[in-house]
Amino acid sequence: MACLTRACAWRRQWPVLLASLYLLALVLAALLAPLLTPFDPLAADFDQTRAAPSAQHWLGADKQGRDVFSRLLFGARLSLVVGFASQAPILLVGGALGCLAGQRGGWTDALIMRLVDIFYAFPTTLLLIALMTILGRGFASLLIALTITSWAGVARLLRGQVMRLRRAEFVTAALGLGASDWRIFWRHILPNLMSTLFVMLSLGIPAAIMAEAGLSFLGVGLLPPAPSWGLMLSDGFSVVRSSPHLAWAPGLAIGLTMLALYILGDSLRDALDPRG
Repeated sequence: MACLTRACAWRRQWPVLLASLYLLALVLAALLAPLLTPFDPLAADFDQTRAAPSAQHWLGADKQGRDVFSRLLFGARLSLVVGFASQAPILLVGGALGCLAGQRGGWTDALIMRLVDIFYAFPTTLLLIALMTILGRGFASLLIALTITSWAGVARLLRGQVMRLRRAEFVTAALGLGASDWRIFWRHILPNLMSTLFVMLSLGIPAAIMAEAGLSFLGVGLLPPAPSWGLMLSDGFSVVRSSPHLAWAPGLAIGLTMLALYILGDSLRDALDPRG
């Protein structure tokens, strides 16, 4: 029975282990990209245009003769920066408004929730495209657009969590002892929100990376010649029949990274928030 239990536990944990090892390798490769890449990711070599994978170019070269492997590693660095950097303003804006709505209630809650409803009324992808068109392509514009389109979900979830915690027995006891509302929030409610914040962070990072890749693929994300996986996929898609390696390399990188991040995020959610 003990062996059967260990075997079942291993079946549940091996995807998380593989995902963690992949992400660790990806982070190390991104950090060490200048040392691991044999070519400058921005340097064009028109003698190697659309070169097939070889000993010189391990994953081939793109339409400008730039080394695909080098661009993939530097693209990993760019994608991870987008994923992590975007979460700070999203959690700050959404978290502050959601906690304020749940803590104050009344007209404050009604006003913030109606604002949330307005943002939920717009399709996220279309709103992202419209914002990038208005703000212009670039890293700062991308962070602003992701914050505007993502804060509402964070606010709604944290508002519900704060309202649930305010009905908890330990909050009722603190109120009975004369503690103020904001003292209760900082000392009792906010620490109990940490697990929810970690889960949102773990699931928000892959969503931001996927959004950047999708926007860059559509031509409204980062500006070329940035080594973005979305830009690489867009360039490769136009010549997928004659040079399939230009599409499958960034496509596989995006797919594996999304899968690993979602597996890790899902396991973290199960560990920190068993109620799901």
